[in-house]
Amino acid sequence: MHRSSFVNIIGNPNVGKSSLTNALIGQKLSIITSKAQTTRHRILAILNHEDYQLVISDTPGVIKPSHKLHKSMMDFVSLTTEDADILLYVVEQNDHNLKDEKLFSKIKNIKIPVILVINKIDLIDQEKLNNELNFWNDNLPNAEIWPTSVKESFNIDKLLFRLIELSPESPPFFPKDQLTDKSERFFVNEIIREKILLNYKKEVPYSVEVVTEEFKEQEEIIRIRSVINVERSTQKGIIIGHKGSAIKNLGTQSRIDIEKFFGKKVFIDLHVKVNKNWRSDDNKLKNFGYQNN
Repeated sequence: MHRSSFVNIIGNPNVGKSSLTNALIGQKLSIITSKAQTTRHRILAILNHEDYQLVISDTPGVIKPSHKLHKSMMDFVSLTTEDADILLYVVEQNDHNLKDEKLFSKIKNIKIPVILVINKIDLIDQEKLNNELNFWNDNLPNAEIWPTSVKESFNIDKLLFRLIELSPESPPFFPKDQLTDKSERFFVNEIIREKILLNYKKEVPYSVEVVTEEFKEQEEIIRIRSVINVERSTQKGIIIGHKGSAIKNLGTQSRIDIEKFFGKKVFIDLHVKVNKNWRSDDNKLKNFGYQNN
């Protein structure tokens, strides 16, 4: 008997959705930072085994859109309630409301298994955990409640086993050697963007979109050329830094992680381009892989 399912993960920003995805599949596919809106796309992480295939969907945190990029991000989230076999709703302490009441109403009335994951329980005591359990039992009675700590690897293996149990009998949706629906260039873009989120402040990381224009894999080395798109010329100056020091540091940090990801030596060539107001331009968003219908 073979089981397969789409396991879709949703929740507010910074509750640990991407960390949980990475923990379940046993490797880092989704980028992680402490900043909101780190995840912009819907990323499928495919966990393959002889007896099962779990297609785990990591999504952007639920936000109230303030421009067209946010709207596109929330379109990715809304899809997760439509094609899921199992829904994982991830929260942390006192994280009691999704920022989209319609979406929360859908979760309460959905006809598929819902697992409410209370993450980061290593940061709270038993009394606070009991309060959370009582709150969610009252407010989401259709859900199984799983206290977890991704950081401490608490309950992750048991949660994975439960997801397999809940998965229907089905052949695999994807070839068994496929790990994700995204390309090599996508992960290069994401690794560079993660380093920008970690190294730059204020609005700059949120105004950036990375596009890898060349990805040439040779026997000994991968040669990469990536363009960092920003919205204003002042942001370009900040990304580059004094005498190019900031972008040089960015390139070094990105190269190290890209080499780990692909297991091969990497040469990376970074450029910065001003692409005015790209976050509010439908055509530019579509070119960057954000679907606008």
